[in-house]
Amino acid sequence: MNYEELYEELKGKEKLVKDGLSSLQKYMKLISRENEGGDVKGLLRDLDGMADAADTMIKTLESMLERVNAFDAKEYFEQGDFVRQMLDACQEKGIDVQGEFPVFEMFPYRIKIDAENQDVYMDRKKVSCMRPKSFVETVYKGQEKLNKASFNALTFANELEDAYDLAVLKLKKHPGADIYLNSLYKFLAPMSRFRKDYDQQSFAFDLARLYGSDLEAAKDGRKFQFGPSRNIGRAIRILDKEGNEQYLATIRFFESEEE
Repeated sequence: MNYEELYEELKGKEKLVKDGLSSLQKYMKLISRENEGGDVKGLLRDLDGMADAADTMIKTLESMLERVNAFDAKEYFEQGDFVRQMLDACQEKGIDVQGEFPVFEMFPYRIKIDAENQDVYMDRKKVSCMRPKSFVETVYKGQEKLNKASFNALTFANELEDAYDLAVLKLKKHPGADIYLNSLYKFLAPMSRFRKDYDQQSFAFDLARLYGSDLEAAKDGRKFQFGPSRNIGRAIRILDKEGNEQYLATIRFFESEEE
């Protein structure tokens, strides 16, 4: 099954309905004028014409309804057609995709496919869309909007540094030690209601923008350095400015003489 076939078929019928509505509006103006002026002959003629136009439009609508009812959305999802067409659309738009059914990452978005209920989620928000090209366009525009949004690298670095200092105390680390970024996230958003507004994908996106900035130090002068980890499960995947994937696991803030 391919939604684009349904889309093109309905698109053609949409034009017929639109033309029908336009015709009905024209007839309505004529009928109103004829009724007011007492033109009974014209009134009978145009009422008959309007009835024919309405009948044609109703038949077109019934045909559209029959076609949509014949579209087996459950099979479309469960057989994997939606996902395949979604991935094809991502490739066309140059969108990086990671993961496998039912969860995918289109950085910084987390996409979940609920085949049983034919639902698509974008960062836990249900998107009412069964047309892969349209859904991918939503993701693409969202990514563009995020990339164009203002970002103060120094402000974020300072917030990250504050969380780092707190983590050093709580985790009993020595200053300048490497601390896992996903541990710092819990200090940045300690409560579940905070994590709802600022989830880990948003955190990863801010990390990507900081990583891609020219900033080297926080406000107090301490430098920061990202680090990798052998434990890939602790690393956070980001895309750099060139669209290449990078895995950031740790960060440390240190005085310049510590280098």
